[in-house]
Amino acid sequence: MDIKGYSTKELKDLSEKIRDRILEVVSKNGGHLSSSLGATDIILAMHKAFDVNKDPFIYDVSHQAYAHKLINNRWDSFETLRSFEGLSGFTKPKESEKDYFIAGHSSTSISVAVGAAKAIALKGEDRVPVALIGDGSMSSGMVYEAMNELGHLKLPVVIIINDNEMSIAKPIGAISNYLSKHMAGRFYQKLKHTVDDLLDGHDSMKYLAKRFEESLKLITPGMLFEELGLDYIGPINGHNIKEMVEVFETAKKLGKPVVVHAQTTKGKGYKIAEGLHEHWHGVGPFDVDTGESKKSSGSKSATAIFSDALLDLAKKDEKVVGITAAMPSGTGLSSLMDEMPDRFWDVAIAEQHAVTSAAALAKEGLKPFVAIYSTFLQRGFDQIIHDVAIDNLPVIFAIDRGGIVGEDGETHQGTFDISYLRLIPNMVIFAPRDEATLIDAVSFAANLNKPCAFRYPRGAFVPHKEVKSSGFQLGKAELLKEEDSEILLVGYGNGASKALKVAEELEKNDKKVSVLDLRFVKPIDKQSILSLAKKKTKWYIISDSVGIGGVKSGILEVLSEEGISVEIHSFELPDEFLVHGNTSLIEDSLGISTEKIVNKILE
Repeated sequence: MDIKGYSTKELKDLSEKIRDRILEVVSKNGGHLSSSLGATDIILAMHKAFDVNKDPFIYDVSHQAYAHKLINNRWDSFETLRSFEGLSGFTKPKESEKDYFIAGHSSTSISVAVGAAKAIALKGEDRVPVALIGDGSMSSGMVYEAMNELGHLKLPVVIIINDNEMSIAKPIGAISNYLSKHMAGRFYQKLKHTVDDLLDGHDSMKYLAKRFEESLKLITPGMLFEELGLDYIGPINGHNIKEMVEVFETAKKLGKPVVVHAQTTKGKGYKIAEGLHEHWHGVGPFDVDTGESKKSSGSKSATAIFSDALLDLAKKDEKVVGITAAMPSGTGLSSLMDEMPDRFWDVAIAEQHAVTSAAALAKEGLKPFVAIYSTFLQRGFDQIIHDVAIDNLPVIFAIDRGGIVGEDGETHQGTFDISYLRLIPNMVIFAPRDEATLIDAVSFAANLNKPCAFRYPRGAFVPHKEVKSSGFQLGKAELLKEEDSEILLVGYGNGASKALKVAEELEKNDKKVSVLDLRFVKPIDKQSILSLAKKKTKWYIISDSVGIGGVKSGILEVLSEEGISVEIHSFELPDEFLVHGNTSLIEDSLGISTEKIVNKILE
């Protein structure tokens, strides 16, 4: 829809309709609620002041961009949000040409804007990149790398900081405190409002007053950005559409890099979710009237199991400490931070810092657990090599969301961790298959005294008939079912649980099946592999990770060294970025659901 001709009243009315639509769909489908509600007015003002048909609209993380989707020809299809083969929960250029860039991880927007501004300048075009970034994303070093160059180049870019005093959890760090408190001090606000009243209706004088205002660097927020070479305007009310449109139009005309600081309320328009409530950042289906979740409790999640196990261990071992990067609730560390705030830390959106600081903790004789999603650990890859592995420091990476995560899609699937960690010397890589072995994994990792990583899925493990754990032994696999059979299922992590489930179904079809829980992909159990290779069996690999550099690759490396040939079929993930949607539907489409695996083997 074209809102260029809308009056302020029409924009306010549209804002209410958009919030109602977001609430209606997210309450059914789940999604990022409070961030999208809070950013709705800013996004409307952006579309009024800028031209989405030519100006790059760049959303940091882009989980707040639901209003953008609704404005840009997806009102009816919004019903399919985050559903398999439906709309993505993030911006996605394949979905619409109005989505300039794909996003899902934080703090990339200003770098994208700088790159776009360079290209626009080279082509001599009249376009202005506009980047919307949350105050939480400002804790990442990549933001300042980008602003540092932008301040040098002086290219026209408008950066809008959506300051809702909240990233996902509570704000962390001096920068967030500076933005959220000192920028909006009582003296500053009183001065600003007095000047605004005096100069009402005099736009040219307002701009000169704004320049004077920014010169008062000890009491205004301009200091941080001005020192980087960027102009600053604000704070402004991020829910006053008229004021924002005026400010955005002024910023656009300046022809230089400008930071606009807008203060908003997260969850705006839905009273239950308004304010600093981490719970409402990302939600499953819920009842709009009560705010109560519609999701059944089901089996205990792997995250909850890990959290309980680590808390128990920390109570017994004072050397155990933990780090998370802005995801305390998502990784299960929030309860440990509450109980032991001097030993468990949220370092904000700073994965690289999380890894390197953990290396120093290990150097000092502590046992640091870095609890992090698989997709976000990618951001600390260099630090894992340079700061942890080279010195062989015993940092423990507890990798949450290993495997298919479902509705968040390409940017969040935890499919690459096995492959990118296997190539690093000194790393020990293993995985539990269920609740009992995850508890064992926490204790084993704490006492290993080597850099290590273990992964577990989002939600619960695949249910199966429990097989008692024999405990972890470094580099040792575990034969869970041994039969004189033609079929060997080799599972890893949650894949071992699925292998047991597949074996149950195959046995119903009178098939004799052996099941090996590989447990370690590094060091891999060469002895067990070579011993099993002597039997005339077909091997089927089951693991929720990509095949390239994955479990099958590791097994074939062992067999190749010995010149042994075995018929191996892999049910690992294909060489592609997986779409969003219900996990079971994704697995079924890839032919790796339990039913599809059973049928394939029977064929």
